[in-house]
Amino acid sequence: MPTIIEEGKDTIIFVTKEDHEAPSNAELVEEDPNDPYEERGLILPSGEINWNCPCLGGMASGPCGSEFKEAFSCFHYSKEEVKGSECLDQFRSMQECMQRYPELYPQEDEKDEKDKQEQATESGANAASEGQKDNDTTESEVKS
Repeated sequence: MPTIIEEGKDTIIFVTKEDHEAPSNAELVEEDPNDPYEERGLILPSGEINWNCPCLGGMASGPCGSEFKEAFSCFHYSKEEVKGSECLDQFRSMQECMQRYPELYPQEDEKDEKDKQEQATESGANAASEGQKDNDTTESEVKS
C-alpha cells in the first residue's frame, strides 16, 4: 500500500515493489485551457503574452511596466524581416523610463560595481573578525 504525504502544492507518494508490479489505474485528466489559475508560460495558447509569467521578473509591473509592455508587445507581434526592428522607439522609451529609476533598474555595470563593493565590505568584515581571533589567540599565548 503506498504512503501519501501532502506538502503544500506537492503530493509525495512512496510505493513498494509490489505496488509497481500491479497495472496502473491512474486516469489522466485533460487540462482546461481556460483555467485562469493554471500556470502558463510566457505565451498563452491563444498567442497572447502572459504578463503574469514569473519569467518576466516583474518587469510588466512597476513604474516602467507600461513602457515594457509596449516594447515587448511590439517585438512579440513584429512581422518585420529583422524581428522588432520597428520597435526602436518603444525600447528607447522603456530605457529612458528605466534610467529615471536606477534603484529599481540598475545598469549591468552599476550592478556589477555594487556587487563588488558588497563583496569587498563582506571580505573586510570577515578579515577584521579573523584579525580579532588572531589577536585573542596571541594574547592568550603570551599569558601562558
